[in-house]
Parts: sequence; C-alpha cells; structure tokens
Amino acid sequence: MLTGSKVGLRARHAEDIPILRTELYDDVANAARAEGRPWRPMTPGSEDSRLVVDDKEQGHVPFSVVELEGGMLIGTANLWGIDNHSRSAHIGLGLLPSARGKGYGTDVVAVLCHYGFVVRGLHRLQIETLADNAAMLSSAEHNGFVREGVLRSSAWVMGEFLDEVLLGLLAHEWKPSVQA
Repeated sequence: MLTGSKVGLRARHAEDIPILRTELYDDVANAARAEGRPWRPMTPGSEDSRLVVDDKEQGHVPFSVVELEGGMLIGTANLWGIDNHSRSAHIGLGLLPSARGKGYGTDVVAVLCHYGFVVRGLHRLQIETLADNAAMLSSAEHNGFVREGVLRSSAWVMGEFLDEVLLGLLAHEWKPSVQA
C-alpha cells in the first residue's frame, strides 16, 4: 500500500465494488460530473468496467482509497492513460460524500504523484477537471500542478456544456511531501 499523511492507496478488493458503485456511481449527478461518458444504470451483480480491475490493462492503474486511521474505504484513485513512450499519465480521484472536505483529496493527489514520478518514473502528470470543481483545483494546485489552459464548453454535464481546466505537473517541478 502507498501511504500519505491521511490516506492509503491499495489494490481494489471485491468488497469495495458495491460501496463505490452505490456511493459514487449510482448518484446520477455526481457520476455525470466525474465521467466523460453518459450515466447509465448498471444491472445489480453485473461487472462494472469502471470498478472491476483488469490486471492485464497496463494503461490504467486503479486504487481504492482508505483512511490510514481505521482503514475505512473512502474513495477511488486512478493513474490512467499511461503513455510509457512519452512517460506521461492522467490522474483522477473520487471521494465518497462522507469523506469530502477533510483534506483527503490533496493527500490522494500527493500519493498519486509519488506513484507516478517515483514508482513509475513518469515525466508528466495531467489532470482535467470541471472549472467549477474547486476542491480538485485546490488539491492539484496545492501539490504543484499548474493551470495550462481551459477547454471551453468541452464537457456535457446534465444538460449543459461546462468548461474544463487542464493542469500539468512535471517531475522536476514536483516537491514530494508524502511518506509513501
């Protein structure tokens, strides 16, 4: 497990999936804001490609996020779109509603940076988030990410187009602050 000051990133366990599905993806408004594809209901018991881990998939590394104190599941984190040639990847996270506003997001981003830069040897990490996602913007910028641009009206979310902010961080700019 990779650890920060408040959270641990560990492998996804089968018992995590129903919790993550219910707390994150069955909430239509939340799921519509978090994903680049339209929400659709999933049949109970079916395999959910967003949550089930395919260990053969080398371009996507999903983690479950747990509180260090107590080990409770509080969300999901991902390194995705991994490009081994250009040594770059995207990061993303989703926290359960009960875990939001407690500083966990900033710690998750820090641990993902450690994983990307130290463990994987990547050169660049990137985040795309909705322009009104103040929590993610703050977590990214606290970890040294720089706003590189705005993708105007690029995300269709619940009946309207919203702007997305593109943030980037290069390995030599990163200032590690995690225990990992």
